[in-house]
Amino acid sequence: MELSLPQGVGVLRFAAWQNLPGVNHAFTTRIGGVSQKEFASMNVGFGRGDEEEHVVENYRRFCAAAGFDPESLVCGAQDHHIHIRRVGVAQRGVGIWKEKDMESIDGLCTNDPGVTLVIYCADCVPLYFVDPEHRAIGLAHAGWRGTAAGMAQAMVERMGQEFGTRPERLQVAIGPSIGKECFEVDEPVALEFQKLPQAERFVTGPQREKYHVDLWECNRQFLLAAGVQPEHITVGQVCTMCESDLLFSHRKTRGQRGSNCAMLSLKEEVL
Repeated sequence: MELSLPQGVGVLRFAAWQNLPGVNHAFTTRIGGVSQKEFASMNVGFGRGDEEEHVVENYRRFCAAAGFDPESLVCGAQDHHIHIRRVGVAQRGVGIWKEKDMESIDGLCTNDPGVTLVIYCADCVPLYFVDPEHRAIGLAHAGWRGTAAGMAQAMVERMGQEFGTRPERLQVAIGPSIGKECFEVDEPVALEFQKLPQAERFVTGPQREKYHVDLWECNRQFLLAAGVQPEHITVGQVCTMCESDLLFSHRKTRGQRGSNCAMLSLKEEVL
């Protein structure tokens, strides 16, 4: 991924997607906000103990720097499931400026350029989906539970139902999240992944009674199984725990942290 600093605000984007037409995508960093202490400085998570006015200002700064309409943001109340909701202009502001009324929603999709999809993460995996054929997008939050439950494949299937998306035309990117070397787990968690097809590709161990799980590769395998072409899958290769000075990491800070977020929107068509 590539880091830029427009207006002094850190913005991460996929290099492979820089020329992808019709969409705007980004991932926040800790650079350029107004939050203090463990939230320094670009915390975009409400309800974690940060001053609300700081979070609001951070959103406004990031949107201005990254080219998003702050009034168009929409997010759900994530809880590590694989529930997905289609949203449109009626949901503009929900979860940011308006009350979260979409409970247990970890994935969003739309074909409406009037909304910007937002998901939070601080080690969990953000999954970006773009259907250039039908001008539709999806954004998903996949923690270890959501990853193992098949959130990646669930979004491919939902976009097919909603928009006629063909998996072989879909572009997917896997954003900043905890990498394999840092994601050390106990046997009960490892067993959830070892039950999956191709588990030998993303589970290693045990070593000293611990296992390592590659969430990026696990999501990639689900995408391949869903029919996404391997050349259409981009992996950002950015570990939040390794890059904890740049990004918030729940595991690194034992929960004393702010939140990162992923954003994805369709650009208005120019006639």
